[in-house]
Amino acid sequence: MSETVKGHLSAGVTVVIWALTFISTKVLLVNFLPIEILFIRFLIGFFILTVASRKFIPFKGWKQEFFFMAAGLFGVFLYYYLENVALTYTLAMNVGVIGSISPFMTALISRFVLKEGTIPRIFLLGFVCSMIGISLISFSGSLNVSPIGDGLAMLATVCWASYSLLIKRISGSGYSTIAIT
Repeated sequence: MSETVKGHLSAGVTVVIWALTFISTKVLLVNFLPIEILFIRFLIGFFILTVASRKFIPFKGWKQEFFFMAAGLFGVFLYYYLENVALTYTLAMNVGVIGSISPFMTALISRFVLKEGTIPRIFLLGFVCSMIGISLISFSGSLNVSPIGDGLAMLATVCWASYSLLIKRISGSGYSTIAIT
């Protein structure tokens, strides 16, 4: 099997697992609070990544630690907490579809907040088409909108975009992706 096929299969499996987390979290919210789900999810991830990494990250100064703490705040706590709370107000499908704009949000924050890169017209066209598509799917023929839930899901995408940009900054220091995660 070629590396390209392996990469596509890995990406496909990741998408399926990620999609299932929205549904499973919605089911878990019947018996657990959003913060409890976050804690359990974090604990499971911590143990799996500790076994997978087996590397200790050396202290490189407080500035570097600040970036790790900020990444943890945005990517581990705020993103998943906001996503879990959003699921208490809106449909899992809405949260999943809204969450899919995270790459667009990352590009927008990178360009307009960090002043990095440019945004081509085709990107803007794709973003507008995506937002129209997200709106059509979210409304699904009826105006069954949850401003609170959908707004929290949108805010979660901003947190994930911030996390992605922080991880990009940290990875420039020579850390492996698993160690950073």
